Amino acid sequence: MTTENNNTNKLANSSGLTDRGLVRKINEDAYLDQPEKGLWVVADGMGGHQAGDLASRMIIESLESTKLNGSLAERLDQIEDAIDQVNNELLIQGSNSNQPKKIIGSTIALLVALDHQLGAILWAGDSRVYRLRNNKLTQVSSDHSQVESYIRQGIITPEEARTHPERNVITRAVGSQEELFMEADLCEFSPKDRYLLCTDGLTRHLEDKEIADIIAKDNPDKACQALIELTLQRGAKDNVTVVIVDLS
Repeated sequence: MTTENNNTNKLANSSGLTDRGLVRKINEDAYLDQPEKGLWVVADGMGGHQAGDLASRMIIESLESTKLNGSLAERLDQIEDAIDQVNNELLIQGSNSNQPKKIIGSTIALLVALDHQLGAILWAGDSRVYRLRNNKLTQVSSDHSQVESYIRQGIITPEEARTHPERNVITRAVGSQEELFMEADLCEFSPKDRYLLCTDGLTRHLEDKEIADIIAKDNPDKACQALIELTLQRGAKDNVTVVIVDLS
């Protein structure tokens, strides 16, 4: 289990934690916790062996070094430029592989805050962003996955999606297409809002109500630990990563 020190500044109090889990040999997840510039990210790599680890790490390292300034729209442009560059590099890595049509990619879920009132989320894949407001947990991102498309079409229920054989098939990711289309949404913050960014290793084992109960009780650092510990107790079949952000 790895963690960073809790970070506090005038904008937010946040914490992140990641764990390899109990089945996978390596951790292909990565995260970024940068409250000093109002940026938080989780990434879940794919591609097998070291490829997924490479993809998620490239996303995090690129965004970590990206300077954000100007309006929210300008900051989103800066973020998208950085991710587009990673997308192109991953496509080159995949084409140079000795395996035909090898995809080296990663999901991404991102929260950026301009100030105490305004921010945005950006995502591709099935890593998620949740908001806890007035003790109500809401998923503010929507999965780019095969089972999510089945749910929207009424083919399966959300409960059936949890065990569906195509539950791991995602339809959008950094490194999977030449033209990367990330989805974005504005966030108008309210006092005491708490955001959770997580990879699907968490939601594979925990229900939304359980997540809400845990993150409502403690500070970000303790809540992150509690989420990871419960996931491990339930078998942690995948890597699991969480980032919790308190916007004050």
